Amino acid sequence: MTIAKLSELGITHLPDHTELPDSDGTFVKNFQEHPQSILLTDSVQGILQQIHSDNQYCIGQDCGIYWRLTEPPERGAEAPDWFYVPNVAPMLNGQFRRSYVLWQEYVAPLIVLEFASGDGSQERDNTPITGKFWVYEQAIRVPFYGIYEFSKAAIEVYHLVDGRYQQLTANERGHYEISLMGVELGIWQGQYGNTKAPWLRWWDAQGNLLLTGEEKLQLLAPQLEQEQEKSQLLTSQLEQEQQKNQRLEERLRQLGINPDEV
Repeated sequence: MTIAKLSELGITHLPDHTELPDSDGTFVKNFQEHPQSILLTDSVQGILQQIHSDNQYCIGQDCGIYWRLTEPPERGAEAPDWFYVPNVAPMLNGQFRRSYVLWQEYVAPLIVLEFASGDGSQERDNTPITGKFWVYEQAIRVPFYGIYEFSKAAIEVYHLVDGRYQQLTANERGHYEISLMGVELGIWQGQYGNTKAPWLRWWDAQGNLLLTGEEKLQLLAPQLEQEQEKSQLLTSQLEQEQQKNQRLEERLRQLGINPDEV
């Protein structure tokens, strides 16, 4: 994190997430970004809850990470399309974060993902201070950085080693191992929501696709249906037995026999 001289900026204290802009006024690049972020978040929650039994983690989606003080303030931030920060409280003082402020938090994101609608040149920009690649590598020092190009349905993943990013090689499944999370990242071709397309997704360390809540329900649907049918059959059998017992009791009463004394 870099902080310019406060006197030069006319700042008398370090602003927190409630005092900094939560948007730079730019549009989302395409309609896939929003569902793509939700897909990543929904499917990885189970893994993160295993890692963080105390629920101390947060996920940002198109939220600013402030790493230096500038004027205007938003020039000192990068807004990844998706990122995960371990070992931090999900809220601050009972409030949802409006942005992630490094001089307030201190813990850097473990992984940052950018969804490139263009040729990825902005996401690979290594220009000191202003380039995204440089900021994630040299300033914020994010351990894993992924660049997903929608047009190519391709993902590049970089790992910070000795202060520099090294591009990872895909494993035999075509996935990239995010070792500190115990997961793999790759491209999945299929339907999510109402759209069939290539999607950026997670797998576990054994190569099993991490499912969303809805996908889990769909997978369990046949089993649940069988259990429901079994329950209905048992209920029907119980009702038949009750009716049979009622007829028997009525017959005994007709014969002058109290069924309660039999």
